[in-house]
Amino acid sequence: MSVPHLTTALTGPLLELERKILAAQPEIEHWLRNQWQEHTPPFYGSVDLRNAGYKLAPVDMNLFPGGFNNLNPDFHPLAVQAAMMALEGYCPDARRILLIPENHTRNLFYLQNVAALAKILRQAGMVVRIGSMNPEISAPTELDLPDGSKMLQEPVIRTGNRVGLADFDPCVILLNNDLSGGIPDLLKNIEQTLLPPLHAGWAVRRKTEHFAAYDRVVAEFAQIVDIDPWLINPYFEHVDGLDFHAREGEEKLAATIDTMISKIAAKYAEYGIDQTPFVIVKANAGTYGMGIMSVKSGEELVGLNRKQRNKMSVIKEGLEVHDVIVQEGVPTFETIDDGVAEPVVYMLDRFVIGGFYRVHTGRGIDENLNAPGMHFKPLAFATSLSTPDCDGSPDCEANRFYAYGVVARLALLAGSLELEEGSL
Repeated sequence: MSVPHLTTALTGPLLELERKILAAQPEIEHWLRNQWQEHTPPFYGSVDLRNAGYKLAPVDMNLFPGGFNNLNPDFHPLAVQAAMMALEGYCPDARRILLIPENHTRNLFYLQNVAALAKILRQAGMVVRIGSMNPEISAPTELDLPDGSKMLQEPVIRTGNRVGLADFDPCVILLNNDLSGGIPDLLKNIEQTLLPPLHAGWAVRRKTEHFAAYDRVVAEFAQIVDIDPWLINPYFEHVDGLDFHAREGEEKLAATIDTMISKIAAKYAEYGIDQTPFVIVKANAGTYGMGIMSVKSGEELVGLNRKQRNKMSVIKEGLEVHDVIVQEGVPTFETIDDGVAEPVVYMLDRFVIGGFYRVHTGRGIDENLNAPGMHFKPLAFATSLSTPDCDGSPDCEANRFYAYGVVARLALLAGSLELEEGSL
């Protein structure tokens, strides 16, 4: 089983970076196979990519991916096969899985994702039940889904060092809950296989640690492909000691932004890129596109108005933001249906199983697209081929975005290193 190739609205000759990645395909696949012999991939993950034409880089890696409902149905058999392989690796005799989602009961798009994930696991041969840690669900509760189906969620209970349901003792607990609100006592020190591990949650994990691991992965990879690591790696810095409400740390943050802008400008000059450098400032933990700003100079962060300070100071679960990642902004040159687009690539175990474009008609090429008003376009299989077409032209469909799957897997490998180093 290899990497499916993602189609895109774009056509035209492959850019130099993609051409180099395509040319090095045998070396890349051999190197990745060796990496997966040494490191265990996360159970699943999704990677937000930005393709600027001159640069293709991951800007976020989610270890608790939602959005399985946005994948093209063509990818489903591949997802099932990948789930089988992942479960064999973690728990060879697994039969029963307890899937624990986020505490949303009214976010119907999210619930459709849970249903899609449960379907993949059931078709991989598992008995799957959905257990909720939501205090509102104190008895088995049926939730209506937009497609007319229903989902049964049942309260999770703990007996000794095992968690399950009243009549269900699972071998594997799969979290689709990113633990932003902290690690619940319910899940601490249990004897079952827990995927992903507790320290993968945002209560512990930090984006800067992920990108530090990604730096190391890319340094090795770039030597194999003979490219400047910057072409697939955004600059980043960590700034802590912030209090947006009290305006503490503003000057330090502004100085970090200005230093990075000048570093990016130097690279743009080196490559003859006619773009205005920008950076993304975002909370160092958490998801949902909260606590994010796109800025072109440090002074934009000094003297924010109250609305902007409120936006930056709190993320999911009402958590306050005291440290941020300052990340090089990568513009996207991809558009679909008059909207700016970025690909999100999904992986199960070490395999790419699909993806979609996140599209926003109200945002610019240098803005965060994970925002209200976005919509999704599933990526289809380019062809039935599961490897690049070595005889085809560089921009034939099978080759068009082989690079997407490669860069996404580099981010996944960084996630693997992160989990190994961060184990509790």
